[in-house]
Amino acid sequence: MSTGTPSKIVVVGATSAIAEHTLRLWLGTGARSALLVGRDAGRLEALATDLRVRFPAAALSVAAVDLTDPAAISSVVATSLEGGAPDTVLIAHGAMTTQDEASADLAVARDVLVVTGVSVALWMEAYANALTSGSIGVIGSVAGDRGRKTNYVYGSAKGLVERFAQGLQHRLAGSRLSVVLIKPGPTDTPMTASLKQSGASLAPVDSVAKDVAAAMASGRAVAYAPAKWRVIMTVIRLLPSPIFNRLNI
Repeated sequence: MSTGTPSKIVVVGATSAIAEHTLRLWLGTGARSALLVGRDAGRLEALATDLRVRFPAAALSVAAVDLTDPAAISSVVATSLEGGAPDTVLIAHGAMTTQDEASADLAVARDVLVVTGVSVALWMEAYANALTSGSIGVIGSVAGDRGRKTNYVYGSAKGLVERFAQGLQHRLAGSRLSVVLIKPGPTDTPMTASLKQSGASLAPVDSVAKDVAAAMASGRAVAYAPAKWRVIMTVIRLLPSPIFNRLNI
C-alpha cells in the first residue's frame, strides 16, 4: 500500500548517504519526527544536528546500537512505538569490502554477511511483527541479482535480503503493511569511493534517494534505482552460464 507523505519515520543505518538524502526529502515534505538509528553515536549526533538546522520543526532523536544484536533491535523497535507506531521505516545499513579482502579473511566475509544480510533480515522481521500498517523499505542491491566472481560475498548478503523481503511480502499480502525492496546500482557514496577512483559510472546519491522515496510512497514490491538497472540485470540474470562465465564482472 502507499503511505503517502511520511509522518513518523525510523531510519536504520541513518548515516549512510542514501538514507541521509532520503531523510532530507521526507523532512522537507513535512515529516514530523524521525528516529535515526546507527552504530556510531558521533556520526548520528552530527547528522541530527545538521537536520535540526535544516528542518527545525521536526523532532529528531538518535539511537546508537549494535545493529546485529537481536536484543538491541527489539529495544529500538519498542522505543520507536512509543507515542504511536511509525508509518515509514527505512532499513539502509550494510558493510562493503572488496571480494579479494573477503576471500582472504573469513572474519571479513562473516562481518559482511552478518551486517549486510542477517542483521537487515532481523530488522525487517522485527518491524513486520510490530507494525500493522505503513511501509518498510529496505535497501538491497543489484549485486544480489546474480552471483558474480567480483562481489559474491556482498552480493550473497544482498541476495539474502531479497529472499527475506519476498517472504515478508508474501506473508503480508493483503494487509495494510508493505515491504518495499529498493535495489540501487553503483551510487556515488563514501562506500563506493574506490569504484569512483577506478572510473566507474556512479548514480548521483540525491537521484537515488528520490527513487527510494518514490518507491516507498507507491508501495511497489521492487524498485531499481536508477530504473535502467532493471533491464541491465534482467539481461545478466538470463545469460546462459557458458556466456556468463566468460565475462569479467
